[in-house]
Amino acid sequence: MKSDKYENNEYYRMQNLPYEKFISYGSKSLTDSELLAILLRTGTRGIGVKELAETVLSKTARYGNGLLGLYHVPLKELQQIDGIGRVKAIQLKTIAELCTRMAQAKAKGKLSFHNPKTVADYYMERFRHENVEHIMLLLFDSGLHLIEESILSKGTVNASLVSPREVFIHAFQAQAAGIMLLHNHPGGNPIPSENDIKVTERIEQIGILADIPLYDHIIIGDNKYFSFKESRLMAGMPYSGSVIQEREG
Repeated sequence: MKSDKYENNEYYRMQNLPYEKFISYGSKSLTDSELLAILLRTGTRGIGVKELAETVLSKTARYGNGLLGLYHVPLKELQQIDGIGRVKAIQLKTIAELCTRMAQAKAKGKLSFHNPKTVADYYMERFRHENVEHIMLLLFDSGLHLIEESILSKGTVNASLVSPREVFIHAFQAQAAGIMLLHNHPGGNPIPSENDIKVTERIEQIGILADIPLYDHIIIGDNKYFSFKESRLMAGMPYSGSVIQEREG
């Protein structure tokens, strides 16, 4: 039975409705704005907390659908929303980062460098939000255990170049027995460019000569990935799936 305070005070009811819904139906019953309302806790003068949460989502929509926009929206822009001060803006940005880290932690439990899908899932949250291309080099021992990972290049929105020479300097220094490349496409489409294909071919050929094989080159898109290993674009690599793979979950 609801208390008289809850029944008779409209402002109190509007402020706490998401809490009541959570208690009655669980967190999965809540909309994105209701989840944010619980985290924001209070609104501002003349604006209920749920309305404030909806305003936040509408303002961040141009940076990404739903809650994804929170990851990209600048802190200062959040603070321009009436009712969102510095503390609440930091809280919102922290929520976005926590979500990213939780998704990566979940994927880590399934991570196998023999399986391109699990590699893509693990690195997806780190790179799918980036606005420029990042090229990462993964270095392995003979048992395909990760020795080291390093960012080789941060490019422009359109393209990023990587030097095969730089790749194998890293590999020799780490005494790696094998390597893997991974990079993101900020536009969301993971299909490789002509330059992606040429660079991969060069690195694969040098790797064969240096006895440091390139195991795969994975391109991260928006909830999608492309694996050179799976696509038959790498010599001697078996085909094990469709060209572009949709991320599950």
